[in-house]
Amino acid sequence: MTQPSPARAPKTDSSKALYGGKGSRRITVRDIAASKTRGEKWPMLTAYDAMTASVFDDAGIPVMLVGDSMGNCHLGYESTVPVTMDEITILSAAVVRGTKRALIVGDLPFGSYQEGPVQALRNATRLVKEAGVGAVKLEGGERSAHQVELLVSSGIPVMAHVGLTPQSVNAFGGYPVQGRGEEAAQQLLRDAKAVQDAGAFAVVLEAVPAELAAEVTRSLHIPTVGIGAGLDCDAQVLVWTDMAGMTKGHVPRFVKQYAQLREVLGGAAKAFAEDVVGGSFPAEEHTFH
Repeated sequence: MTQPSPARAPKTDSSKALYGGKGSRRITVRDIAASKTRGEKWPMLTAYDAMTASVFDDAGIPVMLVGDSMGNCHLGYESTVPVTMDEITILSAAVVRGTKRALIVGDLPFGSYQEGPVQALRNATRLVKEAGVGAVKLEGGERSAHQVELLVSSGIPVMAHVGLTPQSVNAFGGYPVQGRGEEAAQQLLRDAKAVQDAGAFAVVLEAVPAELAAEVTRSLHIPTVGIGAGLDCDAQVLVWTDMAGMTKGHVPRFVKQYAQLREVLGGAAKAFAEDVVGGSFPAEEHTFH
């Protein structure tokens, strides 16, 4: 019996493709919008420094998020809540300097936009002017729609974030899946449409049942970026330290580890230490005379 052929990804113009495209200029939000029309799926990773960002840029990753996830995986905090505008700005600037093609999105951290649209504009403007990011991201649906609207009308592209919003960890009492049950599902759909109507160019759906994420994706004309939201989102994002196996201990269910860099880096450190203790480093080829 003949087996059915596996599904193939839609063909895209290689010169316009977000991943694998031939262009050398910076990707813009217009390119992101066009990808939805083409039915092109695309990857996004977080980045927090110039060197790592340059690796991802060379690998063709079209969008990088300088996320407040830096609090957990880069700065040693227990959550994203303590991350400051100074920290986001400094690391966003480093990522911009380390890249040539990727669209760099800078996160607005907790406390930098909740007061209202004017505060959001002030801090988003700082990220654009001082760090050079091409867009900003903020959490919240209907409650953040006015902030999104002012930023977009002021010329700052916005990626929204609904579902599980980590900055609300204290209100959620943890990191539960969002959108389960009819009422919660309808609220999430309203949130996604609210930020779309306010002008967001894309929306992150985090920890959302796959069926609901698929419905949201079909309902919007802007791309959805899934993280723990199933296969039907237009794009997928992971925290790079989770993706590459740098994270120690538990990782979320939705994470696939594509390498075990923690083991590799630890092995290199041990080998270096043993060479030093054993007197074999530096060898003659590492020595000046």
